[in-house]
Amino acid sequence: MNKTQTNHNGLTHFDQAGQAHMVDVGNKDVTHRIAKARGLIRMLPETLALILSGDHKKGDVIGIARIAAIMATKRTSELIPLCHPLALTKVAVDFETNQDTSTISCEARVETFGKTGVEIEALMAVQVGLLTIYDMCKAVDKGMTINEVKLLEKSGGKSGTWRITE
Repeated sequence: MNKTQTNHNGLTHFDQAGQAHMVDVGNKDVTHRIAKARGLIRMLPETLALILSGDHKKGDVIGIARIAAIMATKRTSELIPLCHPLALTKVAVDFETNQDTSTISCEARVETFGKTGVEIEALMAVQVGLLTIYDMCKAVDKGMTINEVKLLEKSGGKSGTWRITE
């Protein structure tokens, strides 16, 4: 099996014998890789009001969640066993609140110039950003739910550009 081929099931992280391995990206071209992901956390209206008022005793909930999300992208390969460590060139994390639905959405855009994509890093940023909001607010709202975490788009590499169709 050549270094860039997949096994008989189409999965790249397993060899022909079904053993897990880190994908060999040595022969891939260095390209500008970009990935965007999004998710949201749903909470009680009172919890969102507390976050928006800035009166939370733990501080700026969204600001801390943003830093946690950025930090998470840099540690992705330490937590996801077969991810390659990457030199990221840009990480942008934005949060948007919606009082009508009592939600906060998180969107992350991650970039690198490399031989493998940054989809997992973008998804990691979203998950950790939303988990940080949960952690900071769980004392007042244990029923918060994290939902709709997904890759929105990716570009770069041999497979080119992909976008979710909603």
